[in-house]
Amino acid sequence: MTHEKKGIFPIFNKNILEICHTYDFFQRDPTELISPYFNRTDVLVRINPFAELTKIIPVNRYSKYIKRNKLCPSGNIDNIRILPTNVYYLPGNYLYKYVGNLHYKSVKRAILKNNLAFDLIHAHFTWSAGYVGARLKEEYDKPLVITAHGYDIYDLPFRNYDWRKKIESVLNTADHIITVSNKNLEFINQLDVSTPVSVIPNGFRNDLFYPRNTTECRNRLKLPLDKKIILTVGNLEPVKGHKYLIEAIHKVIQQRKDILCIIVGSGSLHNSLKRQIKKLGLEDYVLLAGGRPHNEIPLWMNACDLFVLPSLNEGNPTVMFEALGCGKPFVGTKVGGIPEIIISNNYGLLSERGKSDELAEKILTSLGKNWNHYEIIEYSKIFTWINIADQLMAIYEKYLTGKSKNYNNNIFTNSTK
Repeated sequence: MTHEKKGIFPIFNKNILEICHTYDFFQRDPTELISPYFNRTDVLVRINPFAELTKIIPVNRYSKYIKRNKLCPSGNIDNIRILPTNVYYLPGNYLYKYVGNLHYKSVKRAILKNNLAFDLIHAHFTWSAGYVGARLKEEYDKPLVITAHGYDIYDLPFRNYDWRKKIESVLNTADHIITVSNKNLEFINQLDVSTPVSVIPNGFRNDLFYPRNTTECRNRLKLPLDKKIILTVGNLEPVKGHKYLIEAIHKVIQQRKDILCIIVGSGSLHNSLKRQIKKLGLEDYVLLAGGRPHNEIPLWMNACDLFVLPSLNEGNPTVMFEALGCGKPFVGTKVGGIPEIIISNNYGLLSERGKSDELAEKILTSLGKNWNHYEIIEYSKIFTWINIADQLMAIYEKYLTGKSKNYNNNIFTNSTK
């Protein structure tokens, strides 16, 4: 299977090496879209075999790291090869500092074993993939692009002096840095980094996330037709702020009881959220739906009236774009790149993070508002992966040919320190 080339860029007689922690949808989709321009793309995905123990000893916190959860189902593109690279390490912030060398050795073994030849390296996340990319750039003298997605730029370099120097060294080795929001760019600008930076937000697949009949979607999912459905999708981890959403729902039902809040996702907080729901007497109003396959998420999106993301930190969440693509208003927090996308009350409403009172107010306002779903859908078209892939290709072309295409799109901001 191949994707059709659009003709904006030439076909490069080149190979791309991608280094990832997870071959997730926000990495897979643009990779597949640009694949027709290259001979081959090899994607090396970091896998920790210790995580497989959670199949025997269930630990919700680490189940997302098992191999099957880190490799999205492939679109079976002929010239994309996915190669897992095993990196054995125990969890913990202190030990994570040493994963860089382990990751590099595993990637190097995969390169030699598979006789990989490449013309450009793209590393996703500054640590440890970015560190691996920096080592390979120096060893093979190939251009390196690093994407700083989120915690790896707003958290890691500010933990202590050692982390700061590690991340600065990695970023200064790169030829180009991509990050997903202007908020992330602010954190990069606080570091001693001179590498050019482009801000390119995440996107969504508009062939999956588009408006569908709400009643049909609810019937397929066996959801009530007489409720206002509030949906959130994300890992059940502290950073996603689910406990504040549940607190907000407790306040919402004081004013209206015709609601059902559905939380789709799995993670370490499942049991504590379940206890919180029971303690607040919300069993009839909050449903923990568990993790669902990605190709099922469009049904949940289209079944809801309102999408809510109560995160405490974000880069630029893909689910936000997916919800907009389905024409759903978005209620979220003022973190990461979210305020850069929800720039109008016509698309959604934002609250301060960790403020359940304010979040409840925004939810109630949104439930009572007459939204223009067509306007939301039209706005979302700016953020399709096709547009994102074009911006990525413009960067690749610069370092593969030495030529810089003047490709303008006003949703992207470029900055050179």
